[in-house]
Formats: sequence, structure tokens, C-alpha cells
Amino acid sequence: MGFARACSVALVGVDGVVVEVQADLEPGVAAFTLVGLPDKTLVESRDRVRAAVVNSGAAWPQKKLTVGLSPASVPKAGAGFDLAVAVAVLGAAEVVDPAVIADLVLIGELGLDGRVRPVRGILPAVLAAAEAGYRQVVVPQQCAAEAALVPDVSVLGVRSLRRLIAVLTDGEVPEEEPGDPPGRPDPMLAGLLVPGAGLGTGLAPGRPGGDCTDLPDLADVAGQHTARRALEVAAAGGHHLFLSGPPGAGKTMLAERLPWILPPLTRQDSVEVTAVHSVAGILPPGEPLVSRPPYCAPHHSATMQSLVGGGTGVPRPGAVSLAHRGVLFLDEAPEFHSRALDALRQPLESGHVVIARAAGVVRLPARFLMVLAANPCPCGRHTLLGAGCECPPSVIRRYQARLSGPLLDRVDLRVEVEPVTRGDLLGQGGRGEPSERVAHRVREARERAGARLAGTPWRINSEVPGQELRTRWQAAPGALAPAEREMERGMLTARGLDRVLRVAWTVADLRGRDRPEPLDVAVALELRTGIARGAMSLTGAGT
Repeated sequence: MGFARACSVALVGVDGVVVEVQADLEPGVAAFTLVGLPDKTLVESRDRVRAAVVNSGAAWPQKKLTVGLSPASVPKAGAGFDLAVAVAVLGAAEVVDPAVIADLVLIGELGLDGRVRPVRGILPAVLAAAEAGYRQVVVPQQCAAEAALVPDVSVLGVRSLRRLIAVLTDGEVPEEEPGDPPGRPDPMLAGLLVPGAGLGTGLAPGRPGGDCTDLPDLADVAGQHTARRALEVAAAGGHHLFLSGPPGAGKTMLAERLPWILPPLTRQDSVEVTAVHSVAGILPPGEPLVSRPPYCAPHHSATMQSLVGGGTGVPRPGAVSLAHRGVLFLDEAPEFHSRALDALRQPLESGHVVIARAAGVVRLPARFLMVLAANPCPCGRHTLLGAGCECPPSVIRRYQARLSGPLLDRVDLRVEVEPVTRGDLLGQGGRGEPSERVAHRVREARERAGARLAGTPWRINSEVPGQELRTRWQAAPGALAPAEREMERGMLTARGLDRVLRVAWTVADLRGRDRPEPLDVAVALELRTGIARGAMSLTGAGT
């Protein structure tokens, strides 16, 4: 009788649980039993592992084989357990020393020929192993760079089970078979990118390594001075933004340029974003670490599950999680299903989404900057003079009411995007500021906010509770008087007043002030209510 154990990791959402893979050999009729709540893909690993072991030059034990995955109560899914199952079986058969593999974490899928294929979710799996105290992991060679992002963990990348056996037994490492000719796609990477998973979601265009001349630039936007200032305020303070205006005014252009005025991700944020994208299967090969804020723009036909996460079995990350630490752009927002939009209310407040299914409860990160874009009416010509809008008033009210009051109450900035004039379009009004200059001001404003919030759980103004802003960091005396009057008139809710104060702090940071002045609050109030009060004409966001 032989017994051996190795370790692997089961992913539940973006969190990992270390699973002990135990292999037991007993005399009897040759059989292979796999227990421990495996899914269909994992059950099929019996055939993959057997063929991979035989084709790697090792003998398959002709005994009664039982492989248990512990803890048995945790659902296990995917082919990432193949490598751990194969090594545990070889340990029970004494092909490798069971003591060598006892504390080894192995993640990878096996092909029938013994090659180790990459799998999704390597980074969160290795993070979970490191948090559990494991310091040695074996992963597919294509995923070694991603696994190496975790500090204090020794990573071994392998391309075949044959080479892994040689390493574990201190034998002669065989030469690798020649790969595909240069220029041909690597079929081993097929499992990393899920077809269709990245449509409308994922990384912003122009990732590092591409042509920098193709990056979206704010200088390409004609006119729209108020909307540009609102975009700068949104980037500096992490405030949600609602753009309303006729078709062709530049709402989508503005939203697409927002990620490029946001500061680069910190190391911790990059790891969080990379983990989500790795699990979702949209992490580009060759780019193990996401350094820029992601940009997600789902189509308005998206379901609630695709927005907030879900699906059959263990819930998968949705658009709100794929936009974590980045931008979620909902173009034609009134066309989205009302239930899908209202499902965004909880992550907008908490920065995460909790999904409960029969298979378990998953908590996914979802701290994003939301941008809504909408036309004033179904035809889009309601606010244009002489444009011939024929939408009845009842239709216009019903169309605008698709964005519920509780959802809009969580949006800090509301801007009417005016039609582009001929002078602006032809450049007669001068070229707008480039993204690089705006990004510099945004970075300086965030540094001021970061210095002020040092030692607190918050990093940007949109995260600070209103109670703290009213007591710990107060505005100038009398500065909040106009906002308080709007609250007494019913134009602002208590949440709305807090958000006006947050925006006022962001405007003050952009202007280099120590605390909000009356003009800063007036600008914030104008951006919050969408009612022009002349404050935006008195000062720009960056002056």
C-alpha cells in the first residue's frame, strides 16, 4: 500500500483555498476513483492524468487508486488540479519521494502527451498558497512570470510532466521537443483567453508595448470645456460622472480618454486587477501585470449577471469587477435593463459585490469609477433648437426615468454635453489640452489628497465618509451655506450634500488650496445638480 499527498488551489471567485490532493494505492482490481466534490472537468482528469503519466515514460500503477481532494466541502472546478493529481499518484507509486512533494503546490492542466498547459487564475491561486504558508509552487512555464509576482515564493515553471519528474527525482532533465515555428500562435495559450470574455471589457486600448501615437488623447475632443473640467475632477477624486447630451457631441470620446488621465496603478492595485483579469480569462499573454487602470464598456444589452457577476456554478467576475480600480462606461445608459442598473447601487457604495448562489457566496472587488452617458430622449434631439424632436413629453419622461433616483443620487457629477460648434470642430477655438498635461494636474491633486488622508483607510476624496469631512476636515466658514440651502429646498439629499463636499475637496486639491472655499463649493454644487450657476466660468478645474 502506498500513500502520498501534494497540494493545489481551488478558486472561489478571486479567492483561493489550498486543497490537499491525497493519493492512496491498495491491492485490488485496477480502478481510479476521484472524490472531493469535483466538477465535470475535474472528473475527466482521470483520463488525462493516466495518459500523461504513461506518455511521460512512467508506469501507471495497476492497483486500486483513490484520489481525494480535501477539504471535501469546497467545490473544485477546472483542469488546474491535473498536475497535482499526477504527482500525488507518482508519489504513492514511489516514482517520486512522497516527502519531497508533501508541501509542494502544483497548478496546471495536463495534455494527453504529458505537456503542462497553462490555466487561468494563477496569480490569485499563488497568492492564496503564500497566505497559507506555502513557499514552493510549480506552474506551467507560460504562467511563471505571473506567479513570480507574489513575493517570497519560489516558482518553478515546467513545460512537461517528464521534466517535472526528472527535477523531483534529481534525474537527467530531458531536452524539450522543438516548439512551433516562429510566427505561429502557441496552442498552449488557448486556455488562457476565454472566447468572448473580453468583449467590451478589459484593458484600455494602447497597452504598454503598443504604438503610443494611437493612445486616446483629450486634445482630440473638440470644445466641451465644461465636460473636460468635469472629467478632470472625476479623475482627481474618483467621482462618478453622468454625461447627458445629443448624439455626436463627444460623450463616448470623453469616456474613452478618462483612463489615460488617471494615475498608474500602485503595486497593490496592479496585483488586485491582475488577479481578477486572470480569473476572468482576459489577461493578455506576455503581460503578467496590469499597470494601467482598466476600461470596461459593456453593451446595453448586458444582463445583470454580466454586469455584477454570476453564472452557473461558482459565480464569475462581472464588468464591475473587471473595471476594479478603473473605469466602467455605460453608454446609452437608459437602454440598460433597470434591474441591471439598480444592481450597481451596492458596489458603488461599498467597493465590492457579494454574490450568493447555491454553490456558495463570493465576494468580488468592485471599486470603479462609473461614467454614464445618455441622450436626452429616444431620438436624441430634445435639447437641440430646431432639430425636429417629435418625442411626446410622456415618452421623454419615461425615457429619462429609466435611470432611477437612487442610482443617480450616487453619481457625483452631472454634465450637459452641448453640441459641438463649427468653430470648435474646425479648430478655430484652439486645440484643447492634451491628456498628459491634465494627467499631471490629476496626479498632483491625488498626492495632496493622499498626504491629507495618510494614516486613514481612504486614499481619494470619493472614499471619505461625509461625517469625517464635516468634523475632521472642515471647509472654510460659510462655504457650505449654498449647499445647505439646496438641501433645505429638497434639491439635495443627505448623501448628496456629502458628495458635494467630497467634490469640493477635489476642486480645492486641483486648485492647490488647503481647504474648500465658497467658490470650490459652488463649482461642486453646479457639477452635482447640473444647473449652471456661473461658477464653472469663474474658475477652471486646474486653476
